[in-house]
Amino acid sequence: MESTDVSTASGTVRVRIDGPESRHTVLLLPGAGESADVFDAVCERLHNSDLRTVVPESLDNLDAAGIFALLDELKLPWVHLAGSGAGAELAWSVAAGRFGRFASLVVADRGHPAVPDADGTVRDASAPAAEVPTTVVVGSGARRAVADASMRYVTGEFRVVELDGIENVPAQAPAEFASAIALRTGSW
Repeated sequence: MESTDVSTASGTVRVRIDGPESRHTVLLLPGAGESADVFDAVCERLHNSDLRTVVPESLDNLDAAGIFALLDELKLPWVHLAGSGAGAELAWSVAAGRFGRFASLVVADRGHPAVPDADGTVRDASAPAAEVPTTVVVGSGARRAVADASMRYVTGEFRVVELDGIENVPAQAPAEFASAIALRTGSW
């Protein structure tokens, strides 16, 4: 695994880059307070699927502009995007309304920002639609309604994967999360 520091307007971000040289790269965004370690088992599976991974050590110093600066610095014009928790919220925000930079979006337990969450809170009522094929992986049926409601804010193909009794999808269901990502990298 290669670690490198990338400069953004908000500060320096350390990222892990690993996996085979491939035409497909996956940017994985961890949740707030989580390190890149949460994706270790996911990355191992993605590498076995011939996918390269880029994972920031944390979300510190990363916002939407920082994501684009990171991708530009790493010379990655086109990536698959995945996130969990706050990383999923950031993934939605950078994928929304930005056709052409991202090939797909896979998020864990977060709906589109314009959809009310389980508590009725709307994070961003004016958020544009995500213009990429999107999969929302939910760790329980209780989160399914928010995932389903996100469909109207996706202009590409949309899927929901429902798991049972999972609190942290990448940590507790790495095979399922990696499979959702790998399926998005194919053209079937």
